[in-house]
Amino acid sequence: MIDDIIKETRAKMKSAVGVFADELAGIRSGRASPGLVERLSVDYYGQQTELRQLASISTPEPQQILIRPYDKTAVKAIEKAIQQSDLGINPNSDSEVIRLNMPPLTRERRQDLVKFVQKRTEEARIAVRNVRRNANDDLRDFEKEKLISEDDMERGEEEVQKLTDKHIAELEELAKSKEQEIMEV
Repeated sequence: MIDDIIKETRAKMKSAVGVFADELAGIRSGRASPGLVERLSVDYYGQQTELRQLASISTPEPQQILIRPYDKTAVKAIEKAIQQSDLGINPNSDSEVIRLNMPPLTRERRQDLVKFVQKRTEEARIAVRNVRRNANDDLRDFEKEKLISEDDMERGEEEVQKLTDKHIAELEELAKSKEQEIMEV
């Protein structure tokens, strides 16, 4: 019973860290990254489709993203989606590929991005703590119903706390790494 709670808690916390890592990949630093645009929603024949399903995305140079649509007729729709996004990048296309040249970030913009990363980090920490709270509630409920002993409940809570500490440390490491990347000139 406790093992099930621990297993479920571990999976949910791992998921929260994964979502956070994906979000960080989409935050623009000075470098080009496919993660910046791959989740961009494109109106493709009336259907909202992620860019990564419509094109191959690569970074041939540190400051450039190259988008090669599988269907050449999608070029205009992809360009439009990029222009309407909040990336602040103008796409250059030659009817077959789209190039995104990353403009350098200003110091002020870098600081804003760091604040945004810190805000998202705190939200991810809260998500992990909510998973911990739910797991501890389940353990206490099992103990009240006499399904597990008080010692088992305490052991379970300790295990949940270890998982929480481990996953919050992962979040901190990801955030620190992203902040360094953003502030790098």
